Amino acid sequence: MNILVTGAAGFIGFHVIKALLDNNVSNKSCFIVGIDNMNDYYSVALKEARLNILNDLSTPDHFKFIKMDMADRKAIADLFATYQFDIVINLGAQAGVRYSLENPNAYIDSNVVGFVNILEGCRHHEIKHLIYASSSSVYGMNIKQPFTTSDCVDFPISLYAATKKSNELMAHSYSHLYNIPTTGLRFFTVYGPYGRPDMAYFSFTKKILAGEPINVFNNGDMQRDFTYIDDIVNGIIRIINKAPSPQHSTITTAAAPYKIYNIGNNQPVTLRRFITAIENACGKKAQENLLPMQAGDVPITYADIDVLVEDVGFKPDTSIEQGITAFVDWYKEYYLDKE
Repeated sequence: MNILVTGAAGFIGFHVIKALLDNNVSNKSCFIVGIDNMNDYYSVALKEARLNILNDLSTPDHFKFIKMDMADRKAIADLFATYQFDIVINLGAQAGVRYSLENPNAYIDSNVVGFVNILEGCRHHEIKHLIYASSSSVYGMNIKQPFTTSDCVDFPISLYAATKKSNELMAHSYSHLYNIPTTGLRFFTVYGPYGRPDMAYFSFTKKILAGEPINVFNNGDMQRDFTYIDDIVNGIIRIINKAPSPQHSTITTAAAPYKIYNIGNNQPVTLRRFITAIENACGKKAQENLLPMQAGDVPITYADIDVLVEDVGFKPDTSIEQGITAFVDWYKEYYLDKE
């Protein structure tokens, strides 16, 4: 079985490939190709460190990394033609809500143009299952909690969220027109070792350990459905062999082998508890700058994961205290022990 993972040097992509190499997809033989454009949105050195781990774990018979931009239509077409993938796990994207206010074109190039190129590759090469990253950001400032996949998501409040909603729409059209099984995953605030430096828990840890003040937006009055990376990866691995079959909805007669899942912890955590967990793991109290809500942010994310639990037995079981302790331990080893 040949598997393509986009965003291979990214946070989730790295952990997914590592799990595939460790588990070899339930002891079935597989060959994994990982691609990434290695952009400098955050530290390229961190991305290279992730790739070094993957290369150390694998042999050329099991894993190959190729530097490639998903927006390069010809390169993606040639990639699909060369490797004849069975499964595609599309985790490559321009991430970050606030950065979309500064550099919108990066989101269109990667998240829209790049995703169309992936869909075209799947269309022309009879892919058995496309799994792709969506985001809890698509729920915007929806009032109803918890968020369910049947909720209306027509009111994104950031361009990032709009591109993720567009991915879901494009995937449905390709599933319907070309019978491509597609599964979209709405991730809820993923965190853990080797995480993204632009995420709050990363910068909080860095500043608390350095004795610097942290910016706490909305006066700390926010909740997030923080999901530990190992739980996310476990869910993705379970979904690989669970390709959706054609189905109708109660709204349309357009049948398609198409599915959307929330993938979260199902237990929102207050920002206050989150900061306390980091303080305890660091062994230091935080100095706080209390600030208003930022543009594009939402007050709460809360995932209804009942369908994912029912379909694949997904059971996240990592508490915020356990996950943050594991992250801070990694952070100290990766950054501070080198100094």
